[in-house]
Amino acid sequence: MPITKTEKIWMDGELVDWDDARIHILTHTLHYGCGVFEGIRAYPTDSGPAVFRLTDHITRLFNSAKIFLIDVPFTPAEIVEATKTTVRVNGLPECYIRPLVYLGYGEMGLNPLYAPVNVSIAAWPWGSYLGDEGVANGVRMKISSWRRHDPNAMPPAAKGTGMYINSSMAKMEALKAGYDEAILLSPQGYVSECTGENIFVVRGGRILTPPTSAGALEGITQSSVVTIAKDLGYDVEAVNILRSDLYTADEAFLSGTAAEVVPIASVDDRVVGDGTPGPMTRRIQEVYHAAVRGEVDRYKDWVEHVG
Repeated sequence: MPITKTEKIWMDGELVDWDDARIHILTHTLHYGCGVFEGIRAYPTDSGPAVFRLTDHITRLFNSAKIFLIDVPFTPAEIVEATKTTVRVNGLPECYIRPLVYLGYGEMGLNPLYAPVNVSIAAWPWGSYLGDEGVANGVRMKISSWRRHDPNAMPPAAKGTGMYINSSMAKMEALKAGYDEAILLSPQGYVSECTGENIFVVRGGRILTPPTSAGALEGITQSSVVTIAKDLGYDVEAVNILRSDLYTADEAFLSGTAAEVVPIASVDDRVVGDGTPGPMTRRIQEVYHAAVRGEVDRYKDWVEHVG
């Protein structure tokens, strides 16, 4: 999806013009993929723009950096405030936000420990990742031939830059085959996650989602959906799911910051339910869309106003 240019990008404590936000060609992360990032959204509210679960996202950013042995040269509180500043200075009522911690210029080779650590935060307007049609009527999914990382090969708990080659390969395969999105299985054959989203299955009145032991990222949106579903009185469990469970599900949907909450219409050409968004999916989707805009009192603490 094309990027819409905005005015300023935060880089290492300074706001720089969009066109001046540049790095050296020998930047370490560009060569070896050792970096961490987050995807965050800000939404319009009655009190101005607010970032959805900002502190939780930045906590995960720092946890990812810890897993990769990257020492971030700012505190989480400083990055939280820098994110708000970036949204505010660009005058964006709603936007997608990309904090990035990367290893900069000065060292080369597979030992990243001595490379300088840089941090940037960019924000720009971005619509629904899987399209308005997908949000409204559901998306067509394909089980990928590419497997999710083995946790002892690449740490799936970390949102690392280079790790997303795995997701990109699965995404391209699905798109070229005529589908909207891919589902990756764990090395053990269990459903793990989509290329950039967590997945949920409704079977027998219960909502099921893969555990982190299946290689699923501990999603912020996933966590929000679980809370919303339980508050609606639904039974939610994190359990191992087989691909055949997807084929015979009553409903299925995916969740992620970029995608938000999107119904699944089919998996490998097997229609899920009757092929239309199910009632539990729709109800969760409605509450989530209201919550991110500060319209649900019990979830007011999820939105952090930029000021």
